[in-house]
Amino acid sequence: MLNSAKIHGLYAITPDLEDTDLLCKMVEASILGGARVIQYRNKVAKETQRIVQARALQAICLQHQIPLIINDHIALCLELGAAGVHIGGGDGDIAAAKAEIGPGKILGVSCYGDFTRAQKAAELGADYVAFGACFPSNTKPNAPRAELNLFELAKTLHIPCVAIGGITLENVGSVVTAGASAVAVIGELFNRDLQEIAPCAKQFSSFF
Repeated sequence: MLNSAKIHGLYAITPDLEDTDLLCKMVEASILGGARVIQYRNKVAKETQRIVQARALQAICLQHQIPLIINDHIALCLELGAAGVHIGGGDGDIAAAKAEIGPGKILGVSCYGDFTRAQKAAELGADYVAFGACFPSNTKPNAPRAELNLFELAKTLHIPCVAIGGITLENVGSVVTAGASAVAVIGELFNRDLQEIAPCAKQFSSFF
């Protein structure tokens, strides 16, 4: 439960950005605004750039005592000593991932709109599950929708449930009311000028 307790509030997911210095400034701004978890996700970076960016973000997260979750790449998580890893439906076996990262690290699992997958993930040792897309998403425009009643059902899992997909300052209240432990945000947080990121993060954090 120690790992699970870290997943709460604003869960900021990085945009695909080539400029590592700007990425670091944006992430630090989100933390200063109240982000409680950072996930490094870059679907277009080459391996060398991914390592450089993840290492830089790990240093920032350690400084602020915020967990850094690595999307998909278990080996990178272990190499950096990051807080944990997040896996999706095509990223391998949940039990194998849990065994590989070990008991001291956080395992998050995307469950889309599938409560059965969430139940299985919890049974296999996931520290949190994510449901989404809760709303239409520019990051994944073709993603299947996840109904908000999943968060009420997921209370029986006794692990945090993260809402993702199209979450904005206008609709975040509805997912928090539905029972989400955290909200994962990319576009609404990072598709804005650098000086606007911390205030935006503060607004999101005010819902928790």
